[in-house]
Amino acid sequence: MKCEIELDGKLRSVEVMHSGERARWTIDGSELDADAVEVSPGIYSILIGGKSLEARVEAKGDSQLRVTVASREYEATIRNSRKWKRDRAAGAEAEGRQQVTTPMPGKIVLVLMKTGDAVDAGQGIVVVEAMKMQNEIRSPKSGTVERLLVVAGQTVNAGEVVAIVG
Repeated sequence: MKCEIELDGKLRSVEVMHSGERARWTIDGSELDADAVEVSPGIYSILIGGKSLEARVEAKGDSQLRVTVASREYEATIRNSRKWKRDRAAGAEAEGRQQVTTPMPGKIVLVLMKTGDAVDAGQGIVVVEAMKMQNEIRSPKSGTVERLLVVAGQTVNAGEVVAIVG
């Protein structure tokens, strides 16, 4: 995917090429060695040159974003936004029974909900520690926690179901 992003008044050319689970990033023609995983809706765990960051991305309008990284807030505008709009529309609140999975292997350090609890879309269900960083796994929809499949201290694999929300 290629697009232009205006970030705090500076226009950047960004290209992301996916190959399986890995992605190759090019910004203004320079390759960037970075891994990014969406750990819950709008929250990304990013590893750049061995440094771990968390980014929160909120839509403000049609192609406007508010991005928060390391307590700094940035305004961004997606210039070539046709694919971004299509992907964002697909990310609306999920419907029906949903399996909540962990995007990476790690250890469950905290269980925030219990079976039968009401949960809102985007609300945390469990916290997973991976690569010495804790990531909250959030509900993709509003509903009820029908089943919790993990306990604190348990190790999990990438893609493992940790809860079912109905």
